[in-house]
Amino acid sequence: MEVIRTIKESLSNGSNFALIRRILQLLQDEEVWPSQPDSRNSAKLPLGFLGLKTMASFRSLKSAIFDREEKKQQYQAHIRGLNAYDRHKKFLNDYVGFYGKEKSTDVKLPIKTDHDTLREGYRFIRSEEDDMNHSWEQKLVKRYYDKLFKEYCIADMSQYKCGKIGLRWRTEKEVISGKGQFICGNKHCNEKDGLASYEVNFSYFEDGENKQALVKLVTCERCAEKLHYKKRKEKEKEKEKEKEKEKEKEKEFDRKQKKDYKRKRDQSKDKDDTDEERERSREKRKGKRASSSAINHESDDDDEDFDKYLEGMFP
Repeated sequence: MEVIRTIKESLSNGSNFALIRRILQLLQDEEVWPSQPDSRNSAKLPLGFLGLKTMASFRSLKSAIFDREEKKQQYQAHIRGLNAYDRHKKFLNDYVGFYGKEKSTDVKLPIKTDHDTLREGYRFIRSEEDDMNHSWEQKLVKRYYDKLFKEYCIADMSQYKCGKIGLRWRTEKEVISGKGQFICGNKHCNEKDGLASYEVNFSYFEDGENKQALVKLVTCERCAEKLHYKKRKEKEKEKEKEKEKEKEKEKEFDRKQKKDYKRKRDQSKDKDDTDEERERSREKRKGKRASSSAINHESDDDDEDFDKYLEGMFP
């Protein structure tokens, strides 16, 4: 009851009028204190217990109300500090977070910028068909294309070992600084001595077609080696292939010679064998003839002896 009296007194004094009025309204809504004191209920409990209970509940409600009001003021200050787009985005995220049932709020819609338009519609060398298209995208691309200086090129040689070199036209700043004409045309080189101009047959793939263009490029000696790196490697590979072919031919020639030598050796062996066989056959024939002549001589001698014997018997 004392708390209610203090609240009413503060209402009459006018200090924190709205806040204290809100506290009194919440107390009455929560039914902690009735709007009019009940003598029956207060008579049953001691006054000290009632005072402690009411003061504890008043402190807790007061702290809760102060916290709620402070959060509300912070939220309002935060909302006032946002622009219209951020405020709209926040409201949508809060709505989706409370009512959206686990739907992702970080969905980003595809936004096509001028840079994307230039990347899609840019051509290294524009044709008449490209100029006939009067859409705003092509107008933007043509406006950018007309600002480029197309006498010398700027090269990107970061992938020269793979045989890939990128070329582009020079901008106004590069023309003023002399990049690509009095300074090496390599994007990552600033050499000014030993420059040489080359006419490069630039083959590139653009808009689904293979195209070619003859352009000028100024490079130093070191970057010129990078420029001709692919051709030099191809020549070295061709020389290596020729050497390998010559080695294979020499190996085949050696194999053929070895085969011919083996064949001749085998043939000579066969001839030697046949000669030996012929000699053996000749010797055998000679032996047979000698044996037959000896037999004939022996038979003649026997006949003569037999005739002599007969002559002795029959004088």
